[in-house]
Amino acid sequence: MKPILGIETSCDETASAVLDAHGQILAEVVFSQTKEHAAFGGVVPEIAARAHLKYLPELVRHSMAKAGVACADLGAVAATSGPGLIGGLIVGCQFGKGVAIANDLPFLAINHLEAHALSARLPGLSDHDVAFPYLLMLLSGGHSLCMAVTGLGHYQRLGGTIDDAVGEAFDKVAKLLGLPWPGGPALEALAAEGDPRAFAFPRPMLRRPGCDLSFSGLKTAVAQAIHQRDGIALGQQERADMAASFQQAVLETLADRASNACQMMRTRFPEATILVVAGGVAANRSVRAVLTRAAHRHGFELLAPPPRLCSDNAVMVAWAGLERARAGLIDDIGFKPVPRWPLETLRGATP
Repeated sequence: MKPILGIETSCDETASAVLDAHGQILAEVVFSQTKEHAAFGGVVPEIAARAHLKYLPELVRHSMAKAGVACADLGAVAATSGPGLIGGLIVGCQFGKGVAIANDLPFLAINHLEAHALSARLPGLSDHDVAFPYLLMLLSGGHSLCMAVTGLGHYQRLGGTIDDAVGEAFDKVAKLLGLPWPGGPALEALAAEGDPRAFAFPRPMLRRPGCDLSFSGLKTAVAQAIHQRDGIALGQQERADMAASFQQAVLETLADRASNACQMMRTRFPEATILVVAGGVAANRSVRAVLTRAAHRHGFELLAPPPRLCSDNAVMVAWAGLERARAGLIDDIGFKPVPRWPLETLRGATP
């Protein structure tokens, strides 16, 4: 297997990466569109698609040059093809197809969620190989999922959000508190200055069976607490206390859901010993800490990619492509990008 080019354009990060045949990172480049969307307080799909179209060609050229790899040296091209914002998916998928067609290379249509799910298997991220099966908690701005990962392309849903994703809740509460977008990192920083016991926010789904998640009510509770002030602005310490109290409610909820998921995983797959947490929210240090403790209580080891590989990136896309290429799961060049693409519908390798 020769080096593989990865392309990521599913939301508001434009990214390109090159991995060698063993999964070692030769180059990775990410362009964040924060400035393009900051004035709107969130991602504007049309602006995102135009930014991908503008920046992707140069990013790919830059990553290839940085890796010292020409198109003729590649073994395949992998591009995120769903789920995500359809405009961005079309840009990245079609660009990847163009590179593949022009150089007679295999094309791999990568599921963005599977790329997150497999990211912990990237060589060098753990002291040991991450073998199947393992438990996955995927926590991001658009997704909150608990999955049993039993093989390449083989996923069993154990639970997921019934409304807002956890990252979405972080961003919306940050906006309520007047924090800049993207709100998750800003809220985490503000919470470090506050008292997590100052506000008695609800713990959604706490102590309920299963590992479904819900954050809409928690977000609404924060909004109501602000509304009850009748227009009186929050002071800096009050904002910090509210941020800390919100984050604490999230942490206790995630720990409870993770505990249930570990028990479910142990019942179905007794040999499983690893809990992988991935997605943008996995970069939150407090989230990592509370999930580490929850995992250890049930005999699981927590593994998480480094923060830079938790948010959307092309390294995970290239790695997922490499895993699929090794298994012979090459896609038809006519594959059409899709905005919704559940993990459970993927075709997988023969166990």
